[in-house]
Amino acid sequence: MTKIEVRDGEPFESFIRRFRRAVEKAGILQDIKRKEYYEKPSERRKKRLAEAIRRWRKKMQQM
Repeated sequence: MTKIEVRDGEPFESFIRRFRRAVEKAGILQDIKRKEYYEKPSERRKKRLAEAIRRWRKKMQQM
């Protein structure tokens, strides 16, 4: 769990900025989106394979 403490005299905007950065770095939002609904293992594999193919095609185009 990400824990952020407010510093003495710290403006609210800078605290929120630090909090958002910490949440993004920890990958909390991506995890919530991934767990929003159940995904069958076969669907997960298909999605990972499609993403790998997409990355491979993009890499081949750059060559």
